[in-house]
Amino acid sequence: MDRRSASAAPLKRSMRVMGVLLLTLSGVTPASSVFIGVPQVISEAGTGALISMLIGAALVAPIACVYAELSSAFPIAGGEYALVGRTLGPAPGFVILGLTVALNMLAPAVLALGVAANLQPIVPGLDPTWTAEALIALTTLLAVLHIRTNAWVTGVFLVLELAALAALTVLGALHAHRPLTSLLAHPVMLSGGAFHPAGAAAIGLSVSVAIFVYNGFGSAVYFAEEMHEAPRLVARTILWAGLISVLTVFAPVLAVLAGAPDLKALLGAGNPFSTFLASTGGGWLKTAVGIAVALAILNAVLATLLQNARFFYSSGRDEVWHPVVNAAFQATHPNFNSPWISTLAAGGSAMLMCFVGLDRLLVLTGAGLAVTYAALCVASIVGRRNGTTAGAAWRMPLAPLLAGLGLLGSCYALWAEALDPDVGRPSLIATAAFLAISMIYYGAVVRRRGVWTIRDPV
Repeated sequence: MDRRSASAAPLKRSMRVMGVLLLTLSGVTPASSVFIGVPQVISEAGTGALISMLIGAALVAPIACVYAELSSAFPIAGGEYALVGRTLGPAPGFVILGLTVALNMLAPAVLALGVAANLQPIVPGLDPTWTAEALIALTTLLAVLHIRTNAWVTGVFLVLELAALAALTVLGALHAHRPLTSLLAHPVMLSGGAFHPAGAAAIGLSVSVAIFVYNGFGSAVYFAEEMHEAPRLVARTILWAGLISVLTVFAPVLAVLAGAPDLKALLGAGNPFSTFLASTGGGWLKTAVGIAVALAILNAVLATLLQNARFFYSSGRDEVWHPVVNAAFQATHPNFNSPWISTLAAGGSAMLMCFVGLDRLLVLTGAGLAVTYAALCVASIVGRRNGTTAGAAWRMPLAPLLAGLGLLGSCYALWAEALDPDVGRPSLIATAAFLAISMIYYGAVVRRRGVWTIRDPV
């Protein structure tokens, strides 16, 4: 029996490629990736970060193709759990659902807690936690509005974000001090105040971070139920998002490593990109870009909450929770046609997670993405074998080779996490705990109701 709420309604199809692409790229947030994620790659590999970023970019292609084919076959707002569940069966799908619940609650908090640091030069003394709380509250209210309204809002912020990255890229290109061949052939890292060759081990380990820097291009599937001709267009959107993510993140990294006037100061800085801007563009440009990065984070929080709301909407339709919660999550706003209770749940859970602290949140989220990528690659391979993805409107070339490469890259990232005793290993333990809790809940609660079914959109 279908237990949908009387207020439940299908999400309205009102977007095409451009609207979904704006939302997806806002969730990728290239500026945040450059200013928050890439510095970790540089600290681990020095100028070898350029090689790490190239390898990470190469791994985007198979993962994007996996997302595109599975999303084309199953354009469902539940995202990864629906893709895995439709191909591998309800139990694996539910385990990924449980992991995604944890990651979705944590992701907006991780982003929002970084805003205060970028605004410190302008507004000193900002409290990171309460700044994040205010930001999530604001974006939650915006996320209740019509999806097209939010697409345009995120689009405006995305333009400012890309303009800041373009300024950084042009500035580096105009002040190039070292050629690309030197950076690739003779990578160096800073240790003890002196340059040393960046070895293959350091470059290899930093690849795991580089892979995650480009993440987010597959989130277009969360908006598939609000997209015209979704089976055909969602794949195109994911592939475009993957390509643009790589270009907008890699270009400024190359420009800054080539254009830094003092490479030793750059590699020794906590944030090499801010250091480059201060030394080359002046304090005003550093301030302007800092504001743009803060707006980019706000934009990313909004896009992430929109994705999470669709995920919770789908989970309610698939009867994951108590019947009362399922009905509430399916409720859509009478004017905006948005899953408004799911949106409030996504925002409220993210606000609670802000009190956990950024360091703990990074531990909790680190390995989950690699596990999700691996599950999707397996789903792609199995889907081809058992015929569940035969109806996909877009078919991945070189299958299952590309999916196999994506699986190898995901397993490599997990191996690299295991080598890091400070963050990586605790992250693996936390991810294993999330998976175990999901399996227990599935067996003790969901399975007792009968066969769990992932429903199609109405």
